[in-house]
Amino acid sequence: MPYQDGMYGCPVEVGLQMLGGKWKPRILFELFQGTRRFGELNRLIPQVSRHVLTVQLRELEESGIVERKVYPSVPPKVEYSITEFGKSLQPVLEQMIAVGEHYIGLKKRETDLR
Repeated sequence: MPYQDGMYGCPVEVGLQMLGGKWKPRILFELFQGTRRFGELNRLIPQVSRHVLTVQLRELEESGIVERKVYPSVPPKVEYSITEFGKSLQPVLEQMIAVGEHYIGLKKRETDLR
């Protein structure tokens, strides 16, 4: 019987919505390395536009995965870090890394056999 609670539907859909987006996994990967300022994240992920990075960070913050801390300075200093809830997602991301590495290995072997 499918999971339905009237608000979210399937819990897998909720998880995918929280982590979905082209850049969220990469942002989380960088934040698992330590607290980062916006500019650092932008330099570490140069393929993402500043606007999209901002939107993805806001969504991660709204989900309670990332914490945004603003320091009262000029210019404003903003840091992003993983919350305790966000830390609980680390095994999921590590498994995604393992699956990706396995898939890359399979594709490489297929190419080598040709």
